[in-house]
Amino acid sequence: MSSQLGVSDEKIDALPEYANSELYDEGERVALEFADAMTITGQEVSDELFGRLRKFYDDDALVELTATIAWENSSSKFNRALRVPSQKLWKRRTEV
Repeated sequence: MSSQLGVSDEKIDALPEYANSELYDEGERVALEFADAMTITGQEVSDELFGRLRKFYDDDALVELTATIAWENSSSKFNRALRVPSQKLWKRRTEV
């Protein structure tokens, strides 16, 4: 999806290092940190992290971001539990 929206392959490849990558702006980094905190077992969304999110996102955007992360987490766990294989829907965009 990201590549179809114009996100560069370089930025997609840098995702594992988002926290230190100059390819991501501060708003993107805090949103990805939020996703990690929601996703990784044993982590919590701290008040400090939530405060940093509020600097970049209004209430509506926070609800949408949180719902999207929660949906993806739920979907992933559901599929994994039922042994649903990847449907290979994502592929790099190809230059025409």
